[in-house]
Amino acid sequence: MWCHMVSDTSVEELKEFADSLGIPERGFQGDHVDVPEHMRQVAIAQGAREVTSREILAALYKAGIRLRPHERHGRPGNAPSHQP
Repeated sequence: MWCHMVSDTSVEELKEFADSLGIPERGFQGDHVDVPEHMRQVAIAQGAREVTSREILAALYKAGIRLRPHERHGRPGNAPSHQP
C-alpha cells in the first residue's frame, strides 16, 4: 500500500522533505512522491498533513506544480497556431 505526498509550495520542497524522511528518489513521480504505508505516520509526525484528494489537486494547481487539462500542451485549444 502507498500514499501520495505533495507540496503546496514547490517540487523542491517536496523532494527535500521526502529526502529528510529517507524516501528514495525513485519514489518521486513528477508532482508527488509515493510514500510506503509504513512511512505514512512518520511523515505526519514530521509535519505532513492529511488532506482529501480534492485538497491535493487544489494545492498542486495553486502552486503551479500541476497544470489543468486545458493548460497542458497537446490539448485541443492549446495547439500553437500556424499562420500561412
